[in-house]
Amino acid sequence: MSRNKKSFSIENNIDKKYFINNLYLKDKAKIKKNIKNIYSDLDYKKNIFHILSKKFVINLNKINLKKYNKYKSVIVIGMGGSTLGANAIYSFLEQKIKKFFIFLDNLDYRKIEKIKKKLKLKKSLFIIISKSGNTIETLVNINLLKNEIRSENTIIITEKKNNLLNTFAKSKKIKLIEHRDYIGGRYSVLSEVGIVPAYFMGLKINNFRKNLLSYFKLKKNLVLIESVAKLAHIYNLKKIKSIILLNYAPQLNEFLFWCQQLIAESLGKKGKGILPVVSSAPRDHHSLLQLYLDGPPDKLFYIFSVKSKKKMKTSNYIFEKPLEHVKNKELSKIILSQKNALIEVFKKKKIPFREFKFNGTDEETLGELFSYFMLETVLIGTQIGVNPFNQPAVEEVKTITKHHLV
Repeated sequence: MSRNKKSFSIENNIDKKYFINNLYLKDKAKIKKNIKNIYSDLDYKKNIFHILSKKFVINLNKINLKKYNKYKSVIVIGMGGSTLGANAIYSFLEQKIKKFFIFLDNLDYRKIEKIKKKLKLKKSLFIIISKSGNTIETLVNINLLKNEIRSENTIIITEKKNNLLNTFAKSKKIKLIEHRDYIGGRYSVLSEVGIVPAYFMGLKINNFRKNLLSYFKLKKNLVLIESVAKLAHIYNLKKIKSIILLNYAPQLNEFLFWCQQLIAESLGKKGKGILPVVSSAPRDHHSLLQLYLDGPPDKLFYIFSVKSKKKMKTSNYIFEKPLEHVKNKELSKIILSQKNALIEVFKKKKIPFREFKFNGTDEETLGELFSYFMLETVLIGTQIGVNPFNQPAVEEVKTITKHHLV
């Protein structure tokens, strides 16, 4: 499939044994209709797809935020979808970013101690994000850093409702930016949740939105329809137990953790779902590859790679004949050879995989990538009969946790 040079390509290499042909064709027609309905409504309906619309306006007043630009280090506090998207942006585009970002996205005393020791916290910007405003881990981390969080160095993003974070912002006179109530956390990266941190990264925030509608257009639309139809059959057959997000591009690592949450939390319901696992390559060739190739045939692989512009070569003189084949080779060439060798073996063994190849790293590509995976996930949920927007089992654990702490 041809794509413009700043985009990415998708190849689905999945054997026909996973599909029932007559149902597969009917499914494609239904998916096409669902995509058409989403597109016709996205300018008007206030749901997560409105975030893709050209009429969606980011609540970001650059004049009001200008005074926060003086901070050279930024600490983003939140959980799950509140930080995963911004962290993915930072990781993917780090080579363009001059400021230092740290993401406080767990209850980890070691990380807090490092922050207190290594950063001048009074000269750091805090961006605190929680859709509900009542996320326990976020509130605990605020409490542990309470002496450093002040009105002049803090921005809070939360729903404008009666919640603890909103009340805290008002009492401390902290800048408050609204988290739209119709945008779920794991779908929020293209809203203020991801774009406000991206603004402070010094990125071209308008460029994230340039390719958001790509998969409603003819050629890419066909790729989306084909992918959703195949994946919905795989979910319903329940032969595949794990999706291995096999990553040959370190800059995509945090994106894959965003993707992991999106897939697991959206589709893991009613006894359905496939466990997404992030796996780093070529490192995991030396720990997990034996299982991948010769273990139970219950895994689907998503293979990610980026065309590298870095010119880093091995020495021509250190090694003798046993390693002659790597002498004077670019690092990117070695990694590409390892990836291509694995794909060759996958094809030989008929192991199902999808390949995502990137020609570069920029805001347009990442925006399109976020858009694609959100669309694909929601459409799969619709096909397999689960609600891709809620997380009822998680809410149960939150409720019981509060009882344990009383």
